[in-house]
Parts: sequence; structure tokens; C-alpha cells
Amino acid sequence: MTDEDDFTERVLAFVESVPEGRVVTYGLVADLIGRGGPRQVGRVMSIDGPSVPWWRCVRANGTLPPHLMTDAQVHWREERTPVTRGHVDMSEALWNPRLEGRAD
Repeated sequence: MTDEDDFTERVLAFVESVPEGRVVTYGLVADLIGRGGPRQVGRVMSIDGPSVPWWRCVRANGTLPPHLMTDAQVHWREERTPVTRGHVDMSEALWNPRLEGRAD
């Protein structure tokens, strides 16, 4: 397995672990798996993302590329993901497993 294959598998496994109704950002995925950056995660999602719940990995502003937004909104509605004015409400929906279980 190449390093690129390992990176792809780690990104996809992480996105698949995101709970329904929650999202992560491309940059957060890179930070949490300890490799790459937002662009590299975005590239993996653009090529291999259809195999996982791709609508749970969004830009930092709670959007996705325009060609994905309509389908993503259907999934967000089904999963009751907090959405404001057509994009994910990041203050409500952002999931960071490092912070789960901590008191605010």
C-alpha cells in the first residue's frame, strides 16, 4: 500500500465515522488524522467520497461545492443536521471527537 492509498483510506474511514447530523471540515479531518491539509482531503473526497457519507465533510463555512449542495441539503434534512440559510450551522453541527464528552 502506498502512502497515498493509506491517506485515502484514513480520510474515508474518518468521514465514515462522523455521526449522523454532524459534520467535519476538510481541515479538521487533516488535523485529526495527522496528515495532509484541507486541499488534500478535498481531493480524496472529490475522487472517492461517493463511497462514504460525503455530505458530512464540508468547507469551514458549512458549504460544499455548488454542484453538491442540492443533494447535500437533502441528506442534511434527513439527518436533521442544523442548517441555516442553506448551509450547515457550524456552531451546532461541527463534530470533533477530541472534544466529545468534555464539559464546555
